[in-house]
Amino acid sequence: MKVGTPAESRPAERRVACVPETVSSLVDAGLTVHVQEGAGRHAHALDAAYRAAGATVTPEDPTSQSDVVVSVQPLTVDQASTLRPGAVTISFLQPQAERELLEVYRDRGVTSFSFDLLPRVTRAQSADALSSQALVAGYRAVLVAAERLPRFLPMFTTAAGTVPPAKVLVLGAGVAGLQAIATARRLGAVVEAYDVRKAAGEEVRSLGAKFLELDLETQSGVYASVQSEEFLERQRELIGEHVAASDVVITTAAIPGRRAPVLVTTDMLKAMTPGSVLVDLAAESGGNYAGSVAGQETWVGDVLVHGALNLPSSMPVHASRLYSRNVLNLLKLMIADGAVAPDLTDEVLDGCCLTHDGRIRKELP
Repeated sequence: MKVGTPAESRPAERRVACVPETVSSLVDAGLTVHVQEGAGRHAHALDAAYRAAGATVTPEDPTSQSDVVVSVQPLTVDQASTLRPGAVTISFLQPQAERELLEVYRDRGVTSFSFDLLPRVTRAQSADALSSQALVAGYRAVLVAAERLPRFLPMFTTAAGTVPPAKVLVLGAGVAGLQAIATARRLGAVVEAYDVRKAAGEEVRSLGAKFLELDLETQSGVYASVQSEEFLERQRELIGEHVAASDVVITTAAIPGRRAPVLVTTDMLKAMTPGSVLVDLAAESGGNYAGSVAGQETWVGDVLVHGALNLPSSMPVHASRLYSRNVLNLLKLMIADGAVAPDLTDEVLDGCCLTHDGRIRKELP
């Protein structure tokens, strides 16, 4: 069976779904791999390296000739219209935003899998692309803030006096938040963090940051879920003074398939020291600050708001390596006797399968 990796066609996407290091594993599993010429150029994965690993590099998009198509972003509708009946696709694919694409998949009998829906179970951890890319985003968010902050992050003691360390507040202590905490600490900042899950406190403190204990009901579980507006309003009241005291705020709270909760208000930002920075990692899903615009920087008074847009793509080398391993590990659950044959009785595959056998398997809003 043929696995195809097209060059990403969506704007500003610099990652690639298959790198030379994972090609050999697919070939060893009895598959052939076809990669579009230049698909890995932004990730510094050269065509010659793909050939050396056993892939065939083609000048044209291999989508129409492939049994399995792996990509980072969803295929375009035009690409999907060329898929073979019964083909398999793997990508990030949010069903709420891709209704037309899902209808094409359904009509062509395509079996599509989305990392956005991958179950959070132990067996799926090695294929958890949301987590691997969140790690990249959390790291990058701190560098974005450091570049824009007109002050030092670490403390300096000089003959001219002592420069105090910057104060960084991270809202949300999932994978992205924890990586942001760790990176800010490495750069010498004083870091505070908050998460609705009390269990996150131990992880935050283990990284050398202070965990904010707010007078709120805490949530159990691994990831945040929807909170009531009354809860969010009380949360904003208690967070406000911590936002005002920070030089950098990084917000990471997102709920898959839903609008991000608003954690930061305009009044909070206006109370911050001039020159302070907010990096909103949830900007693409509405923003933890309602005024965030994905891909844009705006000023609220004298505070810079960076609406993050696809931060993992800004570090395409390691983001692609991590993602390609996630793709490989998901494919391993489908490979049997040199063929890709998804068994949808497997809870992992069942959970992230959007279309199969001529129907859309997940309910669309």
